[in-house]
Amino acid sequence: MRGSHRVLKREGWPPFVFAFHESESIGPVMLARISKHTGLRPEDL
Repeated sequence: MRGSHRVLKREGWPPFVFAFHESESIGPVMLARISKHTGLRPEDL
């Protein structure tokens, strides 16, 4: 991936692509969405 997109990969789960900008924080709603799709807890990210 190029630009502001990142890919989270975890064995047994499909890859999850999301936009990430170095100068911005990931908010609680996006953390919850990533958690739901990856099986990771927000505090793991």
